Amino acid sequence: MPGQRFRDLTGAAVPIVQAPMAGSSGVAMAVAALKAGAVGSLPCALITPDQLRAQVAEVRAAAAGPLNVNFFCHVIGPAPDESAWHQALAPFFAEEEVGPPDTPPPLRAPFDAAMCAVIEEVKPEIVSFHFGLPETGLLERVRATGALLFGNATTVAEARWLAAQGVDAIIAQGGEAGGHAGYFLAGHHPVGTMALVPQIADAVDLPVIAAGGIGDARGIAAALMLGAAAVQLGTAYLHTPESLVSATHRARLAGREAEDTAFTNLFTGRLARGMRNRLMNELGAINSAAPPFPYASAALAELRKVSEADYANFWAGQAAPLGRAEPAQALTERLARETMALLGDAAPA
Repeated sequence: MPGQRFRDLTGAAVPIVQAPMAGSSGVAMAVAALKAGAVGSLPCALITPDQLRAQVAEVRAAAAGPLNVNFFCHVIGPAPDESAWHQALAPFFAEEEVGPPDTPPPLRAPFDAAMCAVIEEVKPEIVSFHFGLPETGLLERVRATGALLFGNATTVAEARWLAAQGVDAIIAQGGEAGGHAGYFLAGHHPVGTMALVPQIADAVDLPVIAAGGIGDARGIAAALMLGAAAVQLGTAYLHTPESLVSATHRARLAGREAEDTAFTNLFTGRLARGMRNRLMNELGAINSAAPPFPYASAALAELRKVSEADYANFWAGQAAPLGRAEPAQALTERLARETMALLGDAAPA
């Protein structure tokens, strides 16, 4: 089995990380990945500390293996002036006879002291971060638990920065990846996974985990041959029954819509890749009126209730059409098996 460096580091049996996807993955998917020998992941941007504690307990009761818990590291600024955003949405509000919600839904929350205290209590094997790293005091508290630290880089410069902060592995997120691009140093400068992985592998002496545009064993094998120690798969798992996506989202993943994804800031205020819908087509996928992350999502709440298809985000990566509707454990086992068959004696350690 390839990926020996990653497997030695994490204790995983196969060099696959099931990606943490806020709102789309949870306990069932993590358990299935763990049972197949991969790293199972829990996304924490949309849950409370109590929910995290309970979810880790559920996973631990159902499966053994390396569990990754993932956090966002954005800084929430003061509430912005959303008048331009409301004006841009006014035609949709009028058509659907709704408006901005009186009570906005909870915002995506960054890693904080309360979450850190739960990490110290439950001690997951891996803690990963998106949008950089938390402030030094919190990071050192996590490190002191013995957890491995994974950071997400979208450029070589970000990878070098993460390595200097002492992370244990780097997720090389190519521009093909679905969901939020994890840029944090100098804006959004997407690089394709095929170009990014070998450059980061050459630049840092750490295990590199390839992410973005990897939808089958061919992609996994290619990433490993380019210098990755493992891969992180997200969109491939959205097709599984363990995925928490809606029926509309699932149908689009299986249809022609999955062939056309784009970066957009409309749904959260930060660039994320998803399948196009009416809102993206009529406002433009990127619109300067959208308030900064994570505030843009609030004004859309009532519109989403009227028409999910028109006004909700459908995150997906560019390899979405390669996905199959099969259980997550079977998917993981099949991909590991097919990757080995492709690489044969050429499998890198």
